[in-house]
Amino acid sequence: MDTSENLPTYIAVLDVPEEKIEILPGASADLTSVTFSIKEEDHTLGNSLRWSIMQNPQVDFCGYSIPHPSEAKTNLRIQTTDRSNAIDAMNKGLDDLRSVCQIMKARLHQRLKEGNYAHTE
Repeated sequence: MDTSENLPTYIAVLDVPEEKIEILPGASADLTSVTFSIKEEDHTLGNSLRWSIMQNPQVDFCGYSIPHPSEAKTNLRIQTTDRSNAIDAMNKGLDDLRSVCQIMKARLHQRLKEGNYAHTE
């Protein structure tokens, strides 16, 4: 059942420009099964975001694909349990991935400040 024309605009909640992510036609009415299209992204974000979303116990499935090498977009499919929805799972996945990146950045700066690393020529 195609409910895409009846979907509210949730994308603004994702803290990214609205035109960056769209919900593709074919989302379930209860939003437990949604395919997002993320423009100008590739495997780097696709796989990282898939990993982050799959850490959520409310997510049954998350996978991504690059429709065609000449298209600069990544499609990400999320299916959740009845107790959640794909939009909440996407928001949590983005927040969790952002947290991981911030932790890694802080640790990198800490190690660089300590100077405890090898120099190679």
